[in-house]
Amino acid sequence: MEDNKLYKEEAIISKWIADMYEKDETDTNDVEFLLSVIGSKPKHILEIACGSGRILVPLAKAGHIVTGLDFDPFMLSKIESKSEGLSNIFWRKADVIDDEWDNDYDIVVIAGNFLFNIISGTDYEKAQKLLIEKSAKSLVSGGSIYIDYGYTLHPESWYDDPGERVIWQGIDSDGNTGKMMLFGSTFDKETRIVNSTRRFEIQCVSGEIIKQDINTVKHFATLEQIYSWLASAGFVIEEEYGDYNSNPISETTSRAIISAKKI
Repeated sequence: MEDNKLYKEEAIISKWIADMYEKDETDTNDVEFLLSVIGSKPKHILEIACGSGRILVPLAKAGHIVTGLDFDPFMLSKIESKSEGLSNIFWRKADVIDDEWDNDYDIVVIAGNFLFNIISGTDYEKAQKLLIEKSAKSLVSGGSIYIDYGYTLHPESWYDDPGERVIWQGIDSDGNTGKMMLFGSTFDKETRIVNSTRRFEIQCVSGEIIKQDINTVKHFATLEQIYSWLASAGFVIEEEYGDYNSNPISETTSRAIISAKKI
């Protein structure tokens, strides 16, 4: 597989991305739904790819003991100010594929569509399966995995798009003005591989202009694949939804939200 270059962008771009994420990713429907599924009884939770703490911090505020892992130091740097006064939240920089996880967790959360957005030099499909296997090893007996995955029964309608669209645009906390675009997206129906290019254009306050194209390769897993990975790792599915209104997965829904118990 071609080396996936996401997260190998220029540092100034990574910093800009973290700031744009904080400004633009403000929806809380997924967080509220997660909280409703896991319940109010305090649990020991590990969140994979916790980013800036958008999910991790509310989990801690709800009384759970939480740990977050993420590769991106710029995203992780956002957590401290949002978690001030909380003693039940921890986070650290980690490559969730190559690095070891801790264990004895009640719940492992893989949300924010990270099952699709994994960053790894490993074969994509193997990396997705490995996430589920490592989750099982990190859980106590009877613990659960919670997966929130962007899913459609017609992935070609999402990913076969050669055009260009702006994902983020704005000014970061350092005054740098930027734009991130996605273009040339293709979907292979046989392999379910999605190829696309992310284009970054940053006008720095210094006057320097930074441009970078990053080719990305991702694998769109089917429900059947996810089911098989869960079963082989010793999980039994307990709950499954297609959106944050508890509707079943269907032609009109855009998520696969799965809660499965380790047996």
